[in-house]
Amino acid sequence: MEMNEAQKWIKQFYGDRGWTNYGPFIRLGFLMEETGEVAQAIRSYEIGRDRPDESTPSQEQLKHNLIEEIGDVIGNISLLADLYHISLDEAFAAHQEKLLKRFSS
Repeated sequence: MEMNEAQKWIKQFYGDRGWTNYGPFIRLGFLMEETGEVAQAIRSYEIGRDRPDESTPSQEQLKHNLIEEIGDVIGNISLLADLYHISLDEAFAAHQEKLLKRFSS
């Protein structure tokens, strides 16, 4: 799925559930929460959680969880971009241009 197509899908899916009614500060809070969950998923994948009260998931399960959490971050980034009428393609193009300018000799 292309980025702009994914962005439209996310807006529709979240919108159907009323999840696009939140303003930028609430959405940013959701993004921070999901970013923390990515950090936890990476920690679990790389070094484990060392919790005797939890079963140890397989590496496959840990990777699947990491994929899901990264997807949640993408969803929230997409909705934030949409709040400001920015397409994900436009954001990536600007990012790419900035890096190419910065690191080209």
